[in-house]
Amino acid sequence: MLNIEQFTWGHSRRFNSYTEHIRKTFGGRMQKVVVDAGFTCPNRDGTKGVGGCTYCNNDAFNPSYCNPVEPLHSQIEKGISFHLVRYRKAVKYLVYFQPYSNTYAPLPRLKELYEEALSYPGVVGLVIGTRPDCIDDAKLEYLQELSQTHYIQIEYGVESCYDKTLDRINRQHDFSLSEQVIRKTHQLGIKTGAHFIFGLPGESLDEMLACATTISALPLDSVKFHQLQIVKGTTMEREFNNVREFSNGTSDFYPFSLEGYVEFIVRFIERLNPAIVIERFSGEVPPRFMESTKWGLIRYDAVLRLIEKELERQDTWQGKYYT
Repeated sequence: MLNIEQFTWGHSRRFNSYTEHIRKTFGGRMQKVVVDAGFTCPNRDGTKGVGGCTYCNNDAFNPSYCNPVEPLHSQIEKGISFHLVRYRKAVKYLVYFQPYSNTYAPLPRLKELYEEALSYPGVVGLVIGTRPDCIDDAKLEYLQELSQTHYIQIEYGVESCYDKTLDRINRQHDFSLSEQVIRKTHQLGIKTGAHFIFGLPGESLDEMLACATTISALPLDSVKFHQLQIVKGTTMEREFNNVREFSNGTSDFYPFSLEGYVEFIVRFIERLNPAIVIERFSGEVPPRFMESTKWGLIRYDAVLRLIEKELERQDTWQGKYYT
């Protein structure tokens, strides 16, 4: 039977939970407040490509209170008011620069935005979502300075460990760049996160599971995992529909059922480095953006309960088979 004392993360949940990690770090409930600062992406503006990654429609995960035409302080104020209804125990906030690539601007502009966000009452840090090809030494050195007095995390969109997949989804960078940037960010003492998608076309289940070893070797503080969702208005929606219509029932997409995904996640995190904090296991897109869903309208909290229940049923945990 499970001996709770063997967990290195200091609580009884069977994975290294971000919620518990943040509670321990800040001594209470902390909430992210998403802002849209009007950034774009080198994969959209023609610098590297156009159209963006094939799966991407930022409107599908942008909260209703985010509007890039509104001043940053107004978005933060609305975001805090929005979260106070649901998370009344939250006493501190992280401003989450989420849509598009939030280091894709000259450094003086980034300083202006980041420092305005940090000046808002109750804000103790930043989470900055970006691409590994939108960062440089000067920006990292500045963020290292901020991290001396604030909680600063960079969240890199990596998506896949395989170059063949990155080419297929039009990422316009390879995995080795992600590795290089993650290591450099970590060396500077900046909290380093990464985002991965499971079920991208062309990847087998065994290939996805093998990524646990690759990810475990990276100096990551945290990870987010999402299942592939076919979102309306994306290149992948058109590709998915064409494959479905003309492939005679064969496809290189891997559409997880809910039950299949829960089982996959259990097998995956058994192999994952237990030192890495897990922020999310799956993604959630408003139904109006979904081309199709095999999961129905289940919310993330319910998916999380299914995963934790299955971990308990199998008497297993994050890192059980990690070496």
